[in-house]
Amino acid sequence: MFSSITDKIKANPVLKKRVLFLAMHPVKTRPRCWLRCFRFLYMKKGKKSVIYRSVRKDIVPFNTFVMGNYSVIEDYAVINNAVGDILIGNHTRIGVGDTIIGPVTIGNKVNLAQNVVISGLNHNFEDIEKAIAEQGVSTSNTVISSNVWIGANSVVLPGVHVGKHVVVGAGSVVSRDIPDYCVAVGNPARVIKQYDVEKQTWVKVHKE
Repeated sequence: MFSSITDKIKANPVLKKRVLFLAMHPVKTRPRCWLRCFRFLYMKKGKKSVIYRSVRKDIVPFNTFVMGNYSVIEDYAVINNAVGDILIGNHTRIGVGDTIIGPVTIGNKVNLAQNVVISGLNHNFEDIEKAIAEQGVSTSNTVISSNVWIGANSVVLPGVHVGKHVVVGAGSVVSRDIPDYCVAVGNPARVIKQYDVEKQTWVKVHKE
């Protein structure tokens, strides 16, 4: 029932604009106080999962937020699903000061170190006569597969798919997909070695 109401609101531009004004503060660009009081009704958090009190939870009911079992979001992280769903798997750790802006899908047993940014949102910039803030945003789902470790101060850009069993080195900027069983580092992040399943060993990858 709730999803059908949401779909109707999204399909009506005038109604959508009014609902957004009621739900989101136009200057602070975060959910209004009255809406934050009802987060417990629409935030889905799994068994024994923990979200620390200092986490900024910009969570709205018209997009999905689901967190699996035994997962943790550590202090001073920012979680924002205002423009897209956020799905977090089981046994996953979102580190201190991380920023997650939907649409983002994070798998199971993922470890994000400190100050990692993962975003599915990008600001449009087509008209040079207008301010960027006046040109809206575009979204593309960013996917972090299971068993991934992302080092501190890394950024994963919108629409990128990071494969399973991947390590991303600290300070990397991931601007394109990374296949399974790889180690990637740098800006832009490049694969430096990949696990060869047949030989059961790591193989160095020559830089382009």
